[in-house]
Amino acid sequence: MQGAAPATVRQALDTRNPLIGTRGFAGTVDGALVRDVLGRYPLFSEAGTPSVFSADPTDLREPEAVPAGHRRTEEGDTRVWTLPNPDPYVAAERAIETVRAAIVDSVDDAGEETDGEVPVAFSGGIDSSILASKLDGPLYVGGFAESHDVEAARTAAGALDREVNVVEFSHDDLVRAVPELVRATGRTNAMDINIALPLYLVAERVAADGYDRLAVGQGADELFGGYAKVAKAPEDPRVDAETVRGATREVIASLPDQLERDVLALRAAGVEPVAPLLDDRVVETALRLPGELLVSGETRKVALREAADFLPDAVRERDKKAVQYGTLVSRELDRLARQAGFKRRMDDHVGQYIDSLCE
Repeated sequence: MQGAAPATVRQALDTRNPLIGTRGFAGTVDGALVRDVLGRYPLFSEAGTPSVFSADPTDLREPEAVPAGHRRTEEGDTRVWTLPNPDPYVAAERAIETVRAAIVDSVDDAGEETDGEVPVAFSGGIDSSILASKLDGPLYVGGFAESHDVEAARTAAGALDREVNVVEFSHDDLVRAVPELVRATGRTNAMDINIALPLYLVAERVAADGYDRLAVGQGADELFGGYAKVAKAPEDPRVDAETVRGATREVIASLPDQLERDVLALRAAGVEPVAPLLDDRVVETALRLPGELLVSGETRKVALREAADFLPDAVRERDKKAVQYGTLVSRELDRLARQAGFKRRMDDHVGQYIDSLCE
């Protein structure tokens, strides 16, 4: 069982409580495969044979993911857990106090588990800055030399009185890493590979420096209203919801697919992710936030920014680019595709280039 003791998982099964006080779990208990409601740990079984399973899909001939929130047996998949839909907080001050307590406690607990010596994937945004302010391990940022993330990480680290290790990417790194990521994740689409590449390359450096864990800020954008499409709901066609709160629940539902990719990429590089902002305490609190504490005007992640009052204002208020753009990985992979003859007028030219690297 990954992530939790079997007794805890049995309690979650008995009570149908999806947020029982873990950072996720997946594995076998009493002859069944189970995966927590947010899919924070990946789990696969051989197609048609649940008794043959692994956390690594490359161990299996025909891996079939166990859906998040489900129990899998020989009889098939059964949904056990769904995310609660609690009423929102009425008092903003109480909401922000609760968010602050949840994030501080969860990050502090992660630090105690590792004696504080867990490296942090640090982009200079509020999510990774919360981790950097509470954990003593070294900070790492990755990107091409002129990238936004490298510069943002350097300035934010300075504001926190920390130093940051820069993992500078090259075209050779991308060409080498793409087939490795495709094999590890089973994914070939350009968006997934663009997102996974920076994680993978930074994690390789962390592993080479002798660490086997890496603290990441995964989940904060989904839980706290960090996406532009959420802020623009209901006008943005990328979400169906009529409200910011409803749109936030839509993107939270995308977490199992995203986390499967990210965890597999990080493990392939040699580290185990530590994701304090996906702790059940943080999730439970975030689900109760009203729309105005998710997005207000041009400001996203309102409650998280207010709660993180232990950070310098310049860091708290900083906007962050998506990792594939902030590191320039998306731009440079596109450049490599065009140099290899895969022009933009072609259908999915970057995807075709990815396929060519894996041949």
